[in-house]
Parts: sequence; structure tokens; C-alpha cells
Amino acid sequence: MLGGCQSANVSPSKLSVGVVSYGESQLSIEQYSKFKEYLGQELKSVIELEPTFNEIKALSQIERKAWDIVFAPPGLAAIAISSSKYTPIFPLEGTLETRSVIIVPQQSPIQQLPQLAGKSIALGQPGSATGYYLPIFNLYGLTLAEIRFASTPKQVLSWLSEGEVNAGAMSLAQFNRHRPDFSNTRFRVLFTDSHQVPNGAVLLSPNLSSQQQQQIRDALAHVSPAIASSAGYIPNVAPPDYTYLIQVVERVRQISERVKQQPAPLY
Repeated sequence: MLGGCQSANVSPSKLSVGVVSYGESQLSIEQYSKFKEYLGQELKSVIELEPTFNEIKALSQIERKAWDIVFAPPGLAAIAISSSKYTPIFPLEGTLETRSVIIVPQQSPIQQLPQLAGKSIALGQPGSATGYYLPIFNLYGLTLAEIRFASTPKQVLSWLSEGEVNAGAMSLAQFNRHRPDFSNTRFRVLFTDSHQVPNGAVLLSPNLSSQQQQQIRDALAHVSPAIASSAGYIPNVAPPDYTYLIQVVERVRQISERVKQQPAPLY
């Protein structure tokens, strides 16, 4: 809950900070200890840190506006901005290889995306730009036999290796990181999305007053480089442009129930 003082210079008495990370990119709560201490001192507020490694829980928290500040990956940031009116203020640190790819086994006869009609694919969890929203957007118009949801990109490759699915989606960086773990299986990239996925962002809740938002923005902007780096964000840099990703997310969310069906008509 936010403090209800009338002073023009009042900070929230309590701030809930959601830290969202998926799979192997999980950040430990210890990495945010200095950030938590700094923000509490600057704002004279109690900082409640809530690390979340589950996309579904993160979506629920954002829909309820339960978090005042969110460290969100790109897919979740796009949802929070478009549906829950969160405001992005700074970008998160990220990789230069963030493109969405669809992978098949090397020996697969599938050579083009339309040939996935009637086939099965493994996706990431809702909330993932490269593993969920972009691949569904790129497969729009097809009916798939089944869509399975993997908890990590490594699980996607495991299912592919074992022949449980015909294709799988993830980021190019994740594919390059994990494919050496499957020495008995050769994979190839069937499709690469042409759009560079923006970094994640630090977001502020619409429930915060404009004065409170400005106080938080100022505190985060004047942090030491070491604390900003440990928290994984880049102060004093404009947030990413989510215009295209928001369009993708909004279109995919219109067919979100069909994604769960067997077969799954993606239209």
C-alpha cells in the first residue's frame, strides 16, 4: 500500500518491487540487496522485493498492479505497458542476439513455416517475447496439431532431441547457448524473425502518483554504476521502443485460448 501523506514531497511508505527472470537468466535476491538498501534509504520507504521465476504469476501480479516497480523482460514489459498502463523508465541490460528463432532437427523434412501445419511445436511460457509471442505471431493462420509449453529453452531442445515435438521456439542466443548440450542431435534454424527484440525495462505502476514516480525515477537515475549493474538496468538511457512488440502481443492475446486447443487453430 502507498502512504497517504499530503506533503508534496512524500514517498510511498512501502514499495513492492517485482523482479522477473526466466530460466537460466534467473537473478538471485542477493544481487538486489544493495539496490534494495539504496532505494529504501533514498525514498525512506520499506522495499519489498519479490523475485518471480514463473511467467503466469508475473502476469497475474501485473494485471492486478500488485507491483509498484517491475524489472520486466521484453514480452512482459509490452503487456504491462499496453494492458496495465505501466510506464517504462530505463532499459534492462540485454544481449545483442535477441531474435526469435524456430528450430527443427537437422534431418527434418520441414523446410518452410507453412509445413508446420498439422505438426507439433514447443513454445516458452506466456510472457516470453522470443519463445511465445513472436513465434505464434509468425505462425498466424496455421492450424498446429499441438502446442506444448516448456519451462526453459533447454527443455524445448530436449523435446526436439527426443522426437516429442516437430519444432521449437526460443531466442537465437538461447539456442546458441544450449545446443552444445545435445551432442547426439543436430539442429537447424528453420526461421529467424527479422525484428530485433528490445531489452526489458524498469516499469512504474500507474497506481503511483506523478510525484512518487518522479521520486523513484530520480533515485534510480542517480544510483552508483555498481548498484545499477548489480540490479541489471541502465540508468539515464531512454527505455526501449515497444511499439512493434505491443502490436504482436495484442494480436496474439486475441487467440490465446486457441493456443491451448488440440489441434490449435492460430487465427
